[in-house]
Amino acid sequence: MTTEAATEQDVVLKVDDLRTYFTTRWGTVKAVDGISFDLRRGETLGIVGESGSGKSVTMLSLMRLIPMPPGRIVSGSINLDGEDLLQLSESEMNRVRGSKIALIIQDPMTSLNPVFTIGNQVSEAIKIHQDIPKRSVMEQALSVLRKVNIPAAESRMRDYPHQMSGGMRQRVVGAIGISCQPQVLIADEPTTSLDVTIQAQYLALLKELQRDSNVALIFITHDFGIVAKMCDRVAVMYAGRIVEQGSVRDIFNHPSHPYTEALLASVPKMEEDVDRLYSIEGQPPTLHDLPSGCPFAPRCQYVMDHCREEYPNRVTVSEGHDASCWRLS
Repeated sequence: MTTEAATEQDVVLKVDDLRTYFTTRWGTVKAVDGISFDLRRGETLGIVGESGSGKSVTMLSLMRLIPMPPGRIVSGSINLDGEDLLQLSESEMNRVRGSKIALIIQDPMTSLNPVFTIGNQVSEAIKIHQDIPKRSVMEQALSVLRKVNIPAAESRMRDYPHQMSGGMRQRVVGAIGISCQPQVLIADEPTTSLDVTIQAQYLALLKELQRDSNVALIFITHDFGIVAKMCDRVAVMYAGRIVEQGSVRDIFNHPSHPYTEALLASVPKMEEDVDRLYSIEGQPPTLHDLPSGCPFAPRCQYVMDHCREEYPNRVTVSEGHDASCWRLS
């Protein structure tokens, strides 16, 4: 088998020209506007960008959880292990969510029900997706809680979410995500509510779980430190599009899009003594009224006349590294 064929065989998720729009009183919001990427088994893809760039809507689109109306997936394909999720009925999709693709939401209190015990909530996905006896369901739920390092897991099964700390609740949400051994696990800002010590433990836990199960991980974050620690590849999003993607090494050492360069420049460097931290001038564009050409043009230090007239083509910078910028053409 050739290396290229082996690589293609390793791709578990292939997203092609995905577009998700929202109809509002002000116009059509193009929250996701033609993104494409591949994800391989055991790989971690980091998705970065300012708030409003389309990161979370992309992940909700992958899960087919876009509220309709006002949202709708207009076009594209989401191929998960050879199956296009956009062609599935809602009942078929219910069998996929949790079993083949799972989501860890940013705030655990929005995904944990306060009136059900931890044991009930961890075991729910197992009951739905696995045809095993009730006793085995609870044993598996207990095993998953132990896997995410919940102390005294057996007694915690009877607790309610309010009886646990923020870090413990985040681990429970992670346990629910991995309970049915999905092929793809999406983590949407999973460390935002955690302090630095617990954050490091949680990231180490995710890496350990990935090594054990070979799950493909999509990590949405604003933190480039987490990207450097966790990810193999990075996709940089701006105004609903991926403007640059490549390996972590390429993105950090050779950023090719001005927006990627600006994001990296915004990260404080401990070894530098500066009077004022760098920030990107201006604001992201309004998605229902995007400017002609490149949406980053009004904020770009390298802007040319052509940038304001036409959106740039995607250019291959090096193997596995591409960006959409007229400076590269």
